[in-house]
Amino acid sequence: MRWDNLRLADPGRADPAAPLFARGAVTRTFDTPGFRGMTFYEIQARSIVNRVPAASRVPFEYTINPYRGCGHRCVYCFARKTHEYLDLDAGADFDSKIVVKVNAAELARKELAAPRWRGQHVAMGTNVDCYQRAEGRYRLMRGILAALRDAANPFSVLTKGTLILRDLDLLTEAADRAEVGANLSVGFVDADVWRSVEPGTPAPHRRLETCATLNDNGIACGVLMAPILPYLTDSPAQLDRTVREIAQAGATHITPIVLHLRPGAREWWLAWLSREHPRLVPRYLELYGRGAYAPKAYQERVTAQVRALAEHHGVGRAPAADPPLRPGRGSPARARRASGRIRG
Repeated sequence: MRWDNLRLADPGRADPAAPLFARGAVTRTFDTPGFRGMTFYEIQARSIVNRVPAASRVPFEYTINPYRGCGHRCVYCFARKTHEYLDLDAGADFDSKIVVKVNAAELARKELAAPRWRGQHVAMGTNVDCYQRAEGRYRLMRGILAALRDAANPFSVLTKGTLILRDLDLLTEAADRAEVGANLSVGFVDADVWRSVEPGTPAPHRRLETCATLNDNGIACGVLMAPILPYLTDSPAQLDRTVREIAQAGATHITPIVLHLRPGAREWWLAWLSREHPRLVPRYLELYGRGAYAPKAYQERVTAQVRALAEHHGVGRAPAADPPLRPGRGSPARARRASGRIRG
């Protein structure tokens, strides 16, 4: 079992008959169309500000993840493997059995106020989406954002969820006290591909509208153009259309990432591919036959194409008529500080 960090029971007790969740946990279902077939495990977490392992290939050190599992049901999601740590499967269970850390806001406030905490940047939405549909019911992010605001702690949010706009008031208040940034994840704008591989997410054009609204309100927001799907969304015409629409949304920057297939996601993706695009299976096995990542030459070619398109379409180039941003919010200097970002 790898539930130990979520348990409230005495960790010294090795009782095989003990329930999977400790005291105070609740298993809940909702008979509404958006949650039909889903189960929510409401647990009392023991900690919420997590340190990222040093070996991780990410540009941040601390995260807050109020949920495990995700109702977005993205076929390719790299986080699927993490559900196996909970003795659940990386496929249907990841999509439908959601762990909710109901005391996340209370823990965030406590841990951010601890003497040992030094106000380091906190990244959210880096494992599963903190603005997935369940957030509309549980509203954990409002309490977390309020705690970050009151601690004047810098943070960033990565999401596919338009629900982030519900918390625009807290985001702008926090941005008056510390560095706040956001990224919307939009790997492509093809509606047919979206419906097939990201069935639980808002449409790409709605995410881009959300990016525009955040920037209009002084929250520097870029686009994580991820994943770019080989043979499905990587043609010159598709890349051009996606980057053009990202530019039109006023994104401060664009970061392209080609699909990677780690264990858990790999099996789920290849099963989907064999059903929906069986002719592409041999091509994918050629690209990903040696590991989770596409060949470096392919990644570099796609990145170079996106870089050229970003320059052509003016990603990050503010219109001359725009009023200056308020001090402390969404300044261009902030956007430039993030590594790996492509600007026009």
